[in-house]
Amino acid sequence: MSPVNIQALLALGLFLLCLLLSRMIVNISTGKWPGDSLWVTYLRVVLGFLFAAAITLGLYSFAGIDILNR
Repeated sequence: MSPVNIQALLALGLFLLCLLLSRMIVNISTGKWPGDSLWVTYLRVVLGFLFAAAITLGLYSFAGIDILNR
C-alpha cells in the first residue's frame, strides 16, 4: 500500500476520532456524563488539534504528497 493511501486512512481515522470526541463533549456538557467546564475546555482543545491534523493529512493525501515519510 502506498504511503499516501496510509496517510489518507490515518486522516479518516483522525476524523472518526474527532466525531467520537465531539460526542463525548456533548454528553459531558448536557450532564449525561460526569465532568466540569474545565474538562470540556480541555477536550475542545484536543478536538481542535485532532481536526486540524485530519484536515492537513487529508489535503496532502488528495494532493498526493507524502508528509509522513519526509
